[in-house]
Amino acid sequence: MTTGRASKPGQGVWLGIAGGAIALGLLGFGIFRILNPQVPSAAQVAESPAPVLERVEVAALGRLEPRGEVIRVGGPVGERIARLEVVQGEQVKAGDVLAYLESYEEQKAQRDLAASQVVEAERRLRDTTTVGQAEIRAAETRLRQVREPGSAEIAAQTARIRELQAQLLLEQTNLQRNQTLRAEGAISQQALDQQVSRVRQLQEQIRTAESTLTQLQRRWQEDIRNAEAELRSQQASLPLAQVQVAVESARSNLALAEARLERTIIRAPRDGRVLRIVTRAGEAIANQGILDLGDTRQMYVVAEVYESDVGLVKVGQPAVITSRNGAFNEVLRGTVEAIGWQIFKNNVLDDDPAANADARVVEVKIRLHNSQPVEALTNLQVDVRIDVK
Repeated sequence: MTTGRASKPGQGVWLGIAGGAIALGLLGFGIFRILNPQVPSAAQVAESPAPVLERVEVAALGRLEPRGEVIRVGGPVGERIARLEVVQGEQVKAGDVLAYLESYEEQKAQRDLAASQVVEAERRLRDTTTVGQAEIRAAETRLRQVREPGSAEIAAQTARIRELQAQLLLEQTNLQRNQTLRAEGAISQQALDQQVSRVRQLQEQIRTAESTLTQLQRRWQEDIRNAEAELRSQQASLPLAQVQVAVESARSNLALAEARLERTIIRAPRDGRVLRIVTRAGEAIANQGILDLGDTRQMYVVAEVYESDVGLVKVGQPAVITSRNGAFNEVLRGTVEAIGWQIFKNNVLDDDPAANADARVVEVKIRLHNSQPVEALTNLQVDVRIDVK
């Protein structure tokens, strides 16, 4: 006796057909793998990286500018230009006069007045100094007149005293001798008294001479002190008189007037060429300044490189510059000299209306090898190709 479900009619036939189809499929796939062993699987195809193409150059739009960029030379807003000393295209050097303001003549008159005041103050100073020095010399002369004769008179009086003392010594010796002779009775009393009188006279003369010497010395020292005091007074008076002339004040006023005058003169801040005149003679200076100045002897290209490409650019790489509108025909060459440190919105726009007008770029400065063809083309749009191989 058998148990289980009875099979449906035809079910075995369908199972046989399905098994045969699977067997044929496996056989065909094996034959395909044998005949095509290098064909990767779908998973391998998905995992294999796409080939990377090496960049050889970076293309960008740029503009021409002179070395050091374009400088807008300005002046006091509201001041009027009296004279313009340059014309467009003229080459100037640093410090050259570009223009005179309307207030120039007034400030020049003020400067001239201050200069004349300095001259007058310096003349008075010289006169005061001359007078003061003369008075000092006179005081020095008086001091010498006091010192030298007084010293000679004192020396003479001192010599007179020594002479009297020598005579006194001699007479005293004679007196001692006469006293001995009188004791022996060799001379009379009268002769002895006469010798005593001579000794006393000499002693009195010496006392008088010494008193006179003391008076001479006292008077001489007093005269010297007075003469020295007068000399010191004259020496002290001279600097005081010189200060009172106030030359320094006049010189300070002149320096201030010269500074104000200089502010009415517009000078070139550096070497360059006058690219454009904004304000002309008779016009008031506005916020736009007076003129544009640039050193066109060396021109640069400021290339606006996309932020995605700037990593390929290096200092020293060569570059080729062309003009799409035919402003210059030859191909210019240059070298990357500097790469900017900031990212900006692009300023140089492509002619293509579909181009990105809001791209983010980095400014790359390229020094041209030959600036002559584009000296007069500041701000011209150019095409740039930088070799980054």
